[in-house]
Amino acid sequence: MLTIIIPVLNEAQEIDAALGALQSLRGSGVEVIVVDGGSADMTLAVASEFCDLAIAAPRGRASQMNAGAALARGRYLLFLHSDTTLPDRACEEIATALGDSGGLWGRFDVKIRSDLAALGIVARLMNSRSRLTGIATGDQAIFVRRDVFERIGGFPDIPLMEDLAISKVLRRLGRPACLSLKVTTSGRRWEKHGVLRTIVLMWRLRLAYFLGADPFDLAVRYGYEPRRN
Repeated sequence: MLTIIIPVLNEAQEIDAALGALQSLRGSGVEVIVVDGGSADMTLAVASEFCDLAIAAPRGRASQMNAGAALARGRYLLFLHSDTTLPDRACEEIATALGDSGGLWGRFDVKIRSDLAALGIVARLMNSRSRLTGIATGDQAIFVRRDVFERIGGFPDIPLMEDLAISKVLRRLGRPACLSLKVTTSGRRWEKHGVLRTIVLMWRLRLAYFLGADPFDLAVRYGYEPRRN
């Protein structure tokens, strides 16, 4: 019924714990696919012991998630960051949102794992903004019916903002199911660069994207080395 797709890059130190949290779901029939974007460490070897399928794909979350989706067997697809943890009953909530309720796609509310109190406010603002705009971020664990994902051609193969790009396409088909159940994501990027600095940077990059800036240039500004086609 459900396939979880996890794009990874140089996560050998953390990936076993991330996948360990999904073993009970695998035991109940959930498929887990890990897609590596060319790690320089042992990420792919470590991951292969804890998932149903571990593959390599061209670097970039979009291309990696598309590669995983192409091999998925589930009726529903869930795209999960390696530093994000699912809540209890996540699968049941997805089945209700996409099956019983007739939805096409959705996302979870998010909680940020950190000792920084300001990140609690950041998470609440993220959730509220998403409800208002119908735009989801990758941190919120986007899920979608596989037939719908295939119909729209998957994620646009861009090096940054792929989550916003696919949200804009999916939103034309229907509003997302905004689940109040919370996924928990790591606050490491805010802790590393500072809360205010990270917020300002992300808002500037998103504004530039919506104004038509090249996602390749935005990825470089974000500090990410994108794949050169």
